[in-house]
Amino acid sequence: MEAVFGHLRGAIERGEYAVGDKLPSEAELCRALEVSRPVLREALRALQTMGLTVSKTGKGTFVVANTVEDPTFGDYAASDLLEVRRHVEIPVAGYAALRRTPEDLDHLAHLLDRMERETDTTAWVALDTVFHLAVAEASRNPVFRKVIEEIRDALARQSAFLNELGDRREQSNCEHRAIVEALIDGSEPDAVEAMSHHLRRVEATLTDIVRPQRTDIPPTEGRPEA
Repeated sequence: MEAVFGHLRGAIERGEYAVGDKLPSEAELCRALEVSRPVLREALRALQTMGLTVSKTGKGTFVVANTVEDPTFGDYAASDLLEVRRHVEIPVAGYAALRRTPEDLDHLAHLLDRMERETDTTAWVALDTVFHLAVAEASRNPVFRKVIEEIRDALARQSAFLNELGDRREQSNCEHRAIVEALIDGSEPDAVEAMSHHLRRVEATLTDIVRPQRTDIPPTEGRPEA
């Protein structure tokens, strides 16, 4: 999927598919790229998340931009989601370290074990959102949990995106374990730092995907004619 996504994204950025152009049909692309339809559809969804294309039912997929500005996950832009997560989940981790119960720690440890054994991305993503909800639950503040519930779908979409294009799963497992260890120790500073580190790595991976270092495309290529 990453290879198909990279190929199509590169073609759009180089101007091979200009803004307003319709991409070839799924059948044509599958034949040309020698991939299955599910793989192609995942790549097309990633292009849409990046804001490069839009899918119109019964009409096909159309190019709407040739540069990536701010990916959208569900109802929220990535920049807005990250901003809120920094202001909510970091203090939540600190409160959770001070207020967690033995039941909270057991639940989080069980989730960690399941996530570290899980090999299916879809199942892992579902556990990822449950993990962040469980940390909010451990803060003993129902408002925090409501906020995480509100952005749960966006978190899942972002997690799937980062795992498929940024290979984040193993790294995330390590970061999650550091968060839980801080909660077990009851250390507010360590919990705050562990969550801060986790969100910094999420942002760094997203930035690497959105703005990869490219040396093969001159700055003027891929721009629409005036």
